[in-house]
Amino acid sequence: QKGMPHKVYHGKTGVVYNVTRHALGVVVNKRIKNRVLAKKINIRVEHLKHSKSRSEFLRRCVENEKAKKEQGKKSWELKRSPQGPKPAEVVNFSENQPVQVHALKFEFLA
Repeated sequence: QKGMPHKVYHGKTGVVYNVTRHALGVVVNKRIKNRVLAKKINIRVEHLKHSKSRSEFLRRCVENEKAKKEQGKKSWELKRSPQGPKPAEVVNFSENQPVQVHALKFEFLA
């Protein structure tokens, strides 16, 4: 198959540096032992897909601008925050009896 990237480059993000009729030249970082090299590879358009990270960032920018206008001159918290721990649960042993788990005995099949 023409223009199919090697398995090392699957899922990698790069920067386009060259455009031809059927393919794109992309600069991709490749880790080789203890260093990272910028590799230039040519990939056909069928094997590429646009990265969604930039569109997600732009969507957040628009939402942040709306939040700033709504809140006015008050201080605002627009940074992303981690999800945090799940809430605690209490297990009722009167309804849920604990089950003893044992390893299966080894049987030699000849």
